[in-house]
Amino acid sequence: MGLFDKLNLAGNPTTVDWEMTPEYTFGTFESWGGKDQERVRSEKERIYYFFIDAWVEAPKLCLMERGVKHARVVAEILAPPDMVRRCVDNQGKVALFERTHAIDEDLKNWLLKNVIETDDDSKVIPLEDKDSSDTMGPTGLPGADEPLPGDIQPVDLPDSPAEMVEEEVAELVKQFNFTDHERNSGGEFVNYLVDNGDDLTVTDKVTGLMWQRSGLDIMSNRMARRAIEKLNQEGFAGYSDWRMPTLPEAMSLMEQEMNAKDQFLHLAFSSDQPFILVDATRRPGGQWFVDYKHGRAYWSSGTIPGAFSRLCRKEK
Repeated sequence: MGLFDKLNLAGNPTTVDWEMTPEYTFGTFESWGGKDQERVRSEKERIYYFFIDAWVEAPKLCLMERGVKHARVVAEILAPPDMVRRCVDNQGKVALFERTHAIDEDLKNWLLKNVIETDDDSKVIPLEDKDSSDTMGPTGLPGADEPLPGDIQPVDLPDSPAEMVEEEVAELVKQFNFTDHERNSGGEFVNYLVDNGDDLTVTDKVTGLMWQRSGLDIMSNRMARRAIEKLNQEGFAGYSDWRMPTLPEAMSLMEQEMNAKDQFLHLAFSSDQPFILVDATRRPGGQWFVDYKHGRAYWSSGTIPGAFSRLCRKEK
């Protein structure tokens, strides 16, 4: 099969899962051990499916390699642009954060004829396999003991759990001038981060928050809170009052420009936590998250909402 040979994937199971779609991936791959576990028998197993990436100006057809807590876009497929656009348009009205779409029957038939059932691989464009690990190096930040600029104006952000509707989130984003590339694209909350010299944390002298440079792996909200309790019992970085950030606290780290790790975040932070849980639920239902990959806050109404976590604590 030309597709998998060109991508050097011949050693893996070389079949396409035509039933897999972006919306099914959480239950199958991230909630490992949930009701969809029968679809994946091993953490080493890889499944391949096609989807449309509509986050870019011109939507494109891609091939995804998926496994348990593993996701890698391995190729772009040069399908007719009008066919790809028509598939996106036929999705109808979707939520702000739903910009990866399942393919339709027309695209499936086109793929079978022009990519799957042919040795012609000219329409398959392999994508660079980036190292998925993030070995955080020097932060490039001033040290915690260095003198601070005289123009720092401390900002007290809401630090209590909240239940919020979309309008309240939009108002909060504008109130603090946070960068949110859907609600306030011109916003820019200015931090002053310092390196605490422990390779584990940085502190924002504007908000008074100490942050994990890395964070917790993807898990449900309930499991994340158990992990936080354990981390506090162990005294991570010498402290025992770590917690999940509120939505405004997490938004305060959002940057205007995408960094070299393809996130709207300072390079001092790990890229292994692209979207994180925050201590905010949505009214009338759902969970709020902050997404540094796409630069916005969003909510999910899934029955098992989960994400990564980056914890914070208020310096005394």
